[in-house]
Amino acid sequence: MKPWLLDILACPIDKFYPLELYIFNFDTDSAAFNEMLSMYENRTVNEIISTGIFEFSEKNNKLRDKVSIEFHSITNYINNILSSIKELENIIDNSNNSMSKKCLNLILSQVQEKIRRFSQNINIEKINEILPELYLLNKYKVGIEIESGILFCKKCNRWYPIMETIPILLSDEYRDEKKERKFLALAIEKNLLDDKFLKQELKPYKI
Repeated sequence: MKPWLLDILACPIDKFYPLELYIFNFDTDSAAFNEMLSMYENRTVNEIISTGIFEFSEKNNKLRDKVSIEFHSITNYINNILSSIKELENIIDNSNNSMSKKCLNLILSQVQEKIRRFSQNINIEKINEILPELYLLNKYKVGIEIESGILFCKKCNRWYPIMETIPILLSDEYRDEKKERKFLALAIEKNLLDDKFLKQELKPYKI
């Protein structure tokens, strides 16, 4: 599962949105996170542009990227980006990947703040000033893959497993109880979920 799916996924039972995402481990290796961080920290704008993530329409001053996939005016684009960053507040990274945690923390702090400041005095001619921030956000949301974890609905307390990169959001009657109980038990055994989470009245079943 790619993190950008958190922007659109809702609970199939009550349609609640956004869901919380508990990450257990990534299909993406640490080298990919290191490359993302290096590009961000080096702030080499020409190299970032060469990745093809961003498309600019000089004719009508619109742009898009892998997160905001349609062309938008600069104002709407920046607003979409800030909303997309907001969704990442619903991620709890319980993996053992320190680089992934660093990326997420940077996006929710320095990246968000710099784009927020840019939004207060928007000038498309100065977009290069925040390209490293936009790059890191795009690579995190679209360029990485979560191997396993849980999606959780805070409204109905239902949890949905992410297995082998696939989020399994099914109605209760279609779920594989034996397989999912085993999945949850293994996560508990590996201390991937804390007591606060486990003390909730989890549905459709708990250990």
